[in-house]
Amino acid sequence: QVQLVESGGGLVQAGGSLRLSCAASVRTFRVTVMGWFRQAPGAERELVAAFRWSRGNSYYADSVKGRFTISRDNAKNTVYLQMNSLKPEDAAVYYCAADTNFVANVYRPDEYDYWGQGAQVTVSS
Repeated sequence: QVQLVESGGGLVQAGGSLRLSCAASVRTFRVTVMGWFRQAPGAERELVAAFRWSRGNSYYADSVKGRFTISRDNAKNTVYLQMNSLKPEDAAVYYCAADTNFVANVYRPDEYDYWGQGAQVTVSS
């Protein structure tokens, strides 16, 4: 069982920055992938960024490349999402996701078994 606790959402003006954190509480299994998805009203849940724990590979949605950075703290089992140059279209509920098995396609939300509660990000124009 993996519990994910998110923090760091909020309201920011366009062009500003926010950092999201997701701490994984791992008991008997190791996390293989952690990622951030977002879902705006009426839209599908989409991958923002993901990180394969053992390989150290990171993945980004095209819309956030160069603005968002995913990073990890191994000792804390925590993944961060640094979001810079935020745009109104980045506004959404951001969800942390994780899995303890191999994930073939990190862009598919149905590949992940564990989800955080969601963090609202609002960007004012």
